Amino acid sequence: MADSLQPSKLGTKEHWDDVYEEELNNFKEIGDEGEIWFGEESIERMVDWAVENVPFSSNPSTVEIGSGNGTLLFALAEAGYPSTHLSGIDYSPGAVKLARSIAATRNQDVSFNISDFLQDDPPLLPHMQASPEGVWDFVLDKGTFDAIALGAKDENGRSPAMRYPGRINTILKSGGYFLITSCNFTEEELKAQCATSDTRLVYQ
Repeated sequence: MADSLQPSKLGTKEHWDDVYEEELNNFKEIGDEGEIWFGEESIERMVDWAVENVPFSSNPSTVEIGSGNGTLLFALAEAGYPSTHLSGIDYSPGAVKLARSIAATRNQDVSFNISDFLQDDPPLLPHMQASPEGVWDFVLDKGTFDAIALGAKDENGRSPAMRYPGRINTILKSGGYFLITSCNFTEEELKAQCATSDTRLVYQ
């Protein structure tokens, strides 16, 4: 479980700021769009699942938590999802700058914003209306929960990842979908962590 992992530099904002500062410089100099975390196969699997379960014809309002260079969202746009309904958030300014730069070269209207998911709700897209309940039809995570679980623990020894399921519950619309890919947790561990009596999340 999340509390069993020891803190690592991979769980620090400073690490990711350094990573994306370097990737942003590389993009400016040679057009390299940066690392595809977990590889292209993970992107393909997530897009295939999305197309089957949350079809683009439904125009789902979609947000990726920790979107990095935006690779997953660009793949969704290429698969037919309206780019104006796609949003990515990241707490690293460099990641957001990189994703916006790539979006401009691809002529994609995907939205990218700086936001710390554990602290703030993702900014709404222009077509969305604020609501006291969840507003996102589709929430994605490709490795961000892993990084959060490697963050520094509080004075009671609790990982910041313990706050994660509740935050997903807050932003996800009733009947919406949450899709996560992890390299640190098994399927059963993710189910135990996220689909609890304290959340509305139901495993499928």
